Amino acid sequence: MSNLHVHALHVHPVKSVAGIAPDAVAVEPWGLSGDRRWALVDTEGMVITQRQQPRLALASARPLGDGRIAVSAPGMAELVVEAPGPGPLEPVVLFGQKIETVIAADAAAAWFGEYLGVPVRLAYMDDPAVRRPVDPDYALPGETVSLADAYPLLLTTLASLEALNSLITRGGHPEEGPLPMNRFRPNVVVAGAEAWAEDGWRRLAIGDAEFRGVRECGRCVVTTTDQRTAERGKEPLKTLAKHRRIGKSLAFGRQLVPVRLGTVRVGDEVRILE
Repeated sequence: MSNLHVHALHVHPVKSVAGIAPDAVAVEPWGLSGDRRWALVDTEGMVITQRQQPRLALASARPLGDGRIAVSAPGMAELVVEAPGPGPLEPVVLFGQKIETVIAADAAAAWFGEYLGVPVRLAYMDDPAVRRPVDPDYALPGETVSLADAYPLLLTTLASLEALNSLITRGGHPEEGPLPMNRFRPNVVVAGAEAWAEDGWRRLAIGDAEFRGVRECGRCVVTTTDQRTAERGKEPLKTLAKHRRIGKSLAFGRQLVPVRLGTVRVGDEVRILE
């Protein structure tokens, strides 16, 4: 194993809800298998995330196979949700983009509605291959993405988190640090790199899969939400604004698009090709 290797993998079946950390996972054209195929929507069809509902951080979802997931949250009995079968497509809106989905059974809406205290529904992306293209400013023709914010995968590095935490300790809110990696909800966490090295990774291979590194990841208020308590602070956005502003983005992490499919595993060598 080279010094540059996969430290952890993360799959979030439901957008903005805690997920799982598998030892290995298949890479699909639109992201890691099972990642962000489900999302909550409000009565107007707008996707709901921790931006609007920070208590989603305390809920979790795990895949059960055959498209099923089990969801749990404080004070709630676990619920098994079946992937909805063929049915009428219903558009939901994420960052102004309409995405066709299938709505899950009423039991899922009732469960999440009781937990959050607002009416919601659970939407499922049944066919990512045709449902949503990647941002055309950065994508190649035919590239698609799940219900992730913008790109199929997010990569972060331990060294960059350590460097960021060092900056936080010298900033205006040192009591908020050090921050854990789950603030950034990555798919792939890499060990052995130098801090911020990922900014320049244009093409890389992990296991038998290969990826394009398309751009930095601009961070939002979700990163200020403690994933254990759902409470919000000021960091890391205050420190990123001072030290990691790239164009209009407060940057942490690298957005990836798969170019060769395969399986990635914890411990896999990460090979920088370009």
